[in-house]
Amino acid sequence: EQTGHPAQTKGADGQGGRADDMAATAMEAMPTTERQGALGGEQTGVILIERLEGNGTGITAADVKKLKEKGYHTVESCIHAPKKELEAVKGLSENKVEKILEAAYKFVGIGFQTATELYKQRQDLIYVTTGCKELDDIMQGGIETGSITEMYGEFRTGKTQLCHTLAVTCQLPLEQGGGEGKCLYIDTEGTFRPQRLVEIAQRFNMDPQSVLDNVNYARAFNSDHQMQLLLHAAAMMAESRYALLIVDSATALYRTDYSGRGELSARQVHLAKFLRMLSRLASEYGVACVITNQVVACVDGGLFGPASKPIGGNIIAHASTTRLSFRKGRGENRVVKIADSPCLPEAEATFSIQGHGVDSAQD
Repeated sequence: EQTGHPAQTKGADGQGGRADDMAATAMEAMPTTERQGALGGEQTGVILIERLEGNGTGITAADVKKLKEKGYHTVESCIHAPKKELEAVKGLSENKVEKILEAAYKFVGIGFQTATELYKQRQDLIYVTTGCKELDDIMQGGIETGSITEMYGEFRTGKTQLCHTLAVTCQLPLEQGGGEGKCLYIDTEGTFRPQRLVEIAQRFNMDPQSVLDNVNYARAFNSDHQMQLLLHAAAMMAESRYALLIVDSATALYRTDYSGRGELSARQVHLAKFLRMLSRLASEYGVACVITNQVVACVDGGLFGPASKPIGGNIIAHASTTRLSFRKGRGENRVVKIADSPCLPEAEATFSIQGHGVDSAQD
């Protein structure tokens, strides 16, 4: 039973980015074709959905194809999905869904574990460096893998520039603060610039061409397309190793696709489903999910209230594991504050935006 993800935990020896020795030994014991099916050609730390096929389970290749078309590429994804969502897959009967879940439970444990076990797993958690030592320090290493980190603030506060830097640093070796994985970048505002990746790659003495090849980019044009891209992301993560998924910004299209209080409920439901799927990808594949969020002015906040607040309301606030608030500082400096986190205290750090990406603050 595999409990860790290569992009999420270092392994027992702390050196790594690979599954532990026991998991590797189990994989080696499999027949060659079965092992390739489990790994998808590259070790991704998950159990691919093809493993459910045959072996007396009553699950056919056609059933597996139907699941993959709806974004279920791993055994874990079937277990994490509500039963009614699996029953909604065209061509799957209620009886077939029962067989799929019964077979899936044999591969993945969903019971309790001790806090000691979880504590040991989190000791080997991988963090992706932001490029700024001060910011890494207040976040105890950088952007956490396996969870959602939200960055919100006004325009020109450095959110997109930090996303560009992370798209490069996630490819660094573990000993340099990287995640040894590729990056998926979903752009909703048209602000992605590949030449920035080249400049940042040169700072870290990385091959610019390799860095560009390891970043997969997609432009989303509406909220439904944005959701559809997550299905494509799931398929890509099942085939290769990714360390980071960026959505810049997660809420921009919702502000235009849904307008007025009459559509507020529909907007929040759609946004909640998007964030739920994003959280599922973070959990299944151990990737760091980074989303940016816009803000709205608080016209009724009074003299002592905040001048602005992030949009999306409680839906996005509860979905994000860590929330970072961005604001402008002096000159090229920007200030980041940890607004919400289950384990990090409130703290601030100052960084600067340079030609080579995000770096320490300048005097």
